Amino acid sequence: MTASHVTPSAFRRFAHSVSHAAGTPSAFVIACLVIVVWGVTGPLYNYSDTWQLAINTGTTIVTFLMCFVIQNTQNRDSQVVQLKLDELIRAVEAARTELVDMEDLSDEELHRLQHQFESLRRSAEAARSARDTGEPQT
Repeated sequence: MTASHVTPSAFRRFAHSVSHAAGTPSAFVIACLVIVVWGVTGPLYNYSDTWQLAINTGTTIVTFLMCFVIQNTQNRDSQVVQLKLDELIRAVEAARTELVDMEDLSDEELHRLQHQFESLRRSAEAARSARDTGEPQT
């Protein structure tokens, strides 16, 4: 099968299924059992280089492939969260709509926004503290 035969939707479904299955307790138990079986067979193979190479090769291949599956799933989840947040920002009248699609902003613009939000948080904390102590707000 060539890469041109794998459609994005087919890969998405595959990645979602594999990611879901890999995150189950059963998958963890199976992985542990593979390690135990490998360890128990060590004396059978005199702990040979081939015996060690088998587990190293297997785990390397699985890790390599899982990186792509997990990254695909993570990208999709992040995109979904961003779209939901964008919709909330758009729907709230007082919200700053320039924050929609802020993942496309430069690092400098993100840094500037971060400082604005930190300043807002400090102001809110000062107001809350003044309200709690009964002091007049400045």
